[in-house]
Amino acid sequence: MFFMLSTLKKVVIFSLSLSFATSCKSDKTNMINTTNPSAKKIPKNLVIHNDTRIDNYYWLNDRENTEVISYLNEEKAYYEKMTSHTLDFQNKLFEEMKSRIKEDDASVPYRLNGYWYSTRYEIGKEYPIYSRTKDIPNAIAEEMFNCNEMAKGHDYFSLGGIAISTDNTLAVFGTDTISRREYSLRIKNLQTGVIYSDIIEKTTGGAVWANDNKTFFYTKKDPVTLRSDKVYKHILGTPVADDVVVFHEEDETFNTFVYKTKSKEYIVIGSSSTLTSEYQFIKADLPEANFTMFSNRERGLEYSLAHYEGNFYVLTNKDNATNFKLMKVAENNTASANWQEFIPHREEVLLEDIEIFKDYYVLSERENGLNKIKIVRWDTDESYFLPFNDETYTAYVGTNPDFDTEIIRYGYNSLTTPSSVIDFNMRTQVKDIKKEQEVLGGKFDKNNYKSERIWATARDGVKIPMSVVYHKDTKLDGSSPLLQYGYGSYGYTLDPSFSTVRLSLLDRGFIYVITHVRGSEYLGRKWYEDGKLLYKKNTFTDFIDCSKYLIENKYTNPEHLYASGGSAGGLLMGAIVNMQPELYNGVIAAVPFVDVVTTMLDDTIPLTTGEYDEWGNPNEKEYYDYMKSYSPYDNVVKQEYPNMLVITGLHDSQVQYWEPAKWVAKLRDTKTDENLLLFDINMDAGHGGASGRFESLKEVAKEYAFLLDLENKID
Repeated sequence: MFFMLSTLKKVVIFSLSLSFATSCKSDKTNMINTTNPSAKKIPKNLVIHNDTRIDNYYWLNDRENTEVISYLNEEKAYYEKMTSHTLDFQNKLFEEMKSRIKEDDASVPYRLNGYWYSTRYEIGKEYPIYSRTKDIPNAIAEEMFNCNEMAKGHDYFSLGGIAISTDNTLAVFGTDTISRREYSLRIKNLQTGVIYSDIIEKTTGGAVWANDNKTFFYTKKDPVTLRSDKVYKHILGTPVADDVVVFHEEDETFNTFVYKTKSKEYIVIGSSSTLTSEYQFIKADLPEANFTMFSNRERGLEYSLAHYEGNFYVLTNKDNATNFKLMKVAENNTASANWQEFIPHREEVLLEDIEIFKDYYVLSERENGLNKIKIVRWDTDESYFLPFNDETYTAYVGTNPDFDTEIIRYGYNSLTTPSSVIDFNMRTQVKDIKKEQEVLGGKFDKNNYKSERIWATARDGVKIPMSVVYHKDTKLDGSSPLLQYGYGSYGYTLDPSFSTVRLSLLDRGFIYVITHVRGSEYLGRKWYEDGKLLYKKNTFTDFIDCSKYLIENKYTNPEHLYASGGSAGGLLMGAIVNMQPELYNGVIAAVPFVDVVTTMLDDTIPLTTGEYDEWGNPNEKEYYDYMKSYSPYDNVVKQEYPNMLVITGLHDSQVQYWEPAKWVAKLRDTKTDENLLLFDINMDAGHGGASGRFESLKEVAKEYAFLLDLENKID
């Protein structure tokens, strides 16, 4: 369920003649007769609130069952047959996308505690290398972690957070080789290169050092639900088995985490649910101390903390501050009753974050959907905004761990402008562009592309924004293919950012549209509130109404309109194809959360209980009835559906593989058309797909090949 807008895609295909590839768009009924996979039916009655749902494919919920694996492999083989004619084109797309990316690339170093830290990639290598260089003249770079070496022998590899001790000698790091986001923590001596024998299993992947250089705190996950529920303390030289639980979050709707304030003075344990926050803290110099409650949790009260010179600054929605405000409280008396307003709530501006420096603080705001970065002096309150001129763009505060500096690092890009990393002097207001994203190949010219922001009117009269990009030669007469992307959950906002990969669609005549539906925070916190719980259907109808606008205003037509979304965006895809399938020629649903009712009734599934404030608790009849009315799996009916590509990973911990597996099986049995229904199963990965830098491009190439094949644009 949990958002993750990452593209998960892996292959499973079936051999067709080229004549089919070129004819499937012009005559969808003239299909070659291939045998669709068919899952057997074992009816299971699911009863609650005196209502019975019959689930014929519930049995697929068992990855240890050989019949389940056999069925998944049957779908895999079918996918491989049905797309084998696109393999050469997929390889062409992959090489094309890869050719735009600088292989021997490196990040802009950032300064932390006397060292400059950076990552780099080497030609032909899939994974990054992490290095640091001491901040002294002629220092030699030290290689800390070479993920290419660490990944050897693993089909999947991910390096979690790297936590450096205060004296710069030790690093705690996490690794995941399964793709279920369960990390094993290890300790490396950065002076000797020795990795200690201590292994801490099933963690969230990060750690926080106390200032004594021998104690660190970390978070572990419940082995069944994968909820982060316990914070432990480890002391170097003691057995892992002796690690002490310093906090246990017993409320199953909350997750817990631990971090250190940027001031380095406090270690903070946080607990959060969708609607509520709570924090505890200790002095980072006193790791043996008991944690002090910052302010007891109050349902519906959200807040986060920053620390500066004896005070905490609290970003919060206290007292109905829907778009959040900033409050201030002394570090020795932090209960919410003592919070004093520092920046008031504003109806038209969403206050998203604060970054604190010695002489300045920086506010990340969103107004009318656009990012704004405001810089303010502590001593004079003198302030100004960084200037951004594009109609639609993405700007964000970057990595700024150094407290005592007048330089802020931020990032900027747009749908037509590659990313830049910029160091900005807050005193002189002079910017230094440290890095501009290179688009290799010699063909890219930003002037060849156009972007705009347009607004559709939803059925309830609300204006829905869309960010649009296309090649300047693309016709806006209704004949062009268009890919409409959406997410719309958890308040997560899809900002209009640049993509070198997307050029492979734009250069072939596709228009690309990001639909900023309700359920995100694009237009403020209320935009999110109006797309969750008993208002969730707004997300789906907003997307559909935007599709109709795009058709009515000659951006495309139903024969050339495509939709895509992943995870909760996959739920969006499942809903729209049930509600108005005739609008779309093709749909891509990646790791789709489509079996909403059954999943939300099963509190043993990872992440379920923490989702009640997002979707509702179906143990309550009102929420059950509402969920059932839109759950894609429960609402499959006998009708024609678009061509569809459904994507999942066997080890997905966010959306279990059986949700899309059951959905595909039911669609195959129920739909009345002969359009493509392909199920792409990655038997080695989880929610985020392949782990290599370029392996993920192969997955995108499969998706693009699916779209371009339907458009007869395989070249």
